[in-house]
Amino acid sequence: VSVCCCLFILFLFLSELTGFIATEIVNELYVDDPDKDSGGKIEVNLNISLPNLHCELVGLDIQDEMGRHEVGHIDNSMKIPLNNGDGCRFEGHFSINKVPGNFHVSTHSATAQPQNPDMTHVIHKLSFGDKLQVHNVHGAFNALEGADKLSSNPLASHDYILKIVPTVYEDMSGKQRYSYQYTVANKEYVAYSHTGRIIPAIWFRYDLSPITVKYTERRQPLYRFITSICAIIGGTFTVAGILDSCIFTASEAWKKIQLGKMQ
Repeated sequence: VSVCCCLFILFLFLSELTGFIATEIVNELYVDDPDKDSGGKIEVNLNISLPNLHCELVGLDIQDEMGRHEVGHIDNSMKIPLNNGDGCRFEGHFSINKVPGNFHVSTHSATAQPQNPDMTHVIHKLSFGDKLQVHNVHGAFNALEGADKLSSNPLASHDYILKIVPTVYEDMSGKQRYSYQYTVANKEYVAYSHTGRIIPAIWFRYDLSPITVKYTERRQPLYRFITSICAIIGGTFTVAGILDSCIFTASEAWKKIQLGKMQ
């Protein structure tokens, strides 16, 4: 009984110690703008490949409900030729206002519009805010990663409708990082201009959710760990004492029975 008792205590102690050392991530929801120091801006990272459209034709346009209308945004952006110059990979890092709006990849900023622009594409990355590399948090921080539209109609426009959710991650030291998750719905259609020409584009229309998701790293308090260990030791020895008493009483009774039989 004593050996089993010690092994049981050791097992429970190691289990409690593992839980005490491990970091627990607690999430909560509330209505607020967490990153008030951002100046009302959200950083965007976009990486997209258009394998059938020349780089000189590819441009990024940004517009929103605050009156921003920017055609051919080029700051912090890079175009990498693909397929011997027949295609293009666009990488951009830019900011948007915290109001509903859109940004789109198109040929609108090109000096000469192509006759049949091909908007088939693959999205490698679309993320907002700081990059979070936390294994225990599985969120939609890059929900469009790997979106493949290479088999779609080359002349079709693509609408990605995003609902952006502010996300805060607070580590054990109290440091906070601000990122954004998003959900997405998409549709394809052929758009005609007022002249009857087809001018396709890849639209990312976004709106912000008022709900903020907060993840907080927490660890079990020391006093709770000590209380659990005391409860384990005290409870185990109490139960072991009861078992030992029962076994001893049963053994004595069995001896008396045997002695009675022998007489």
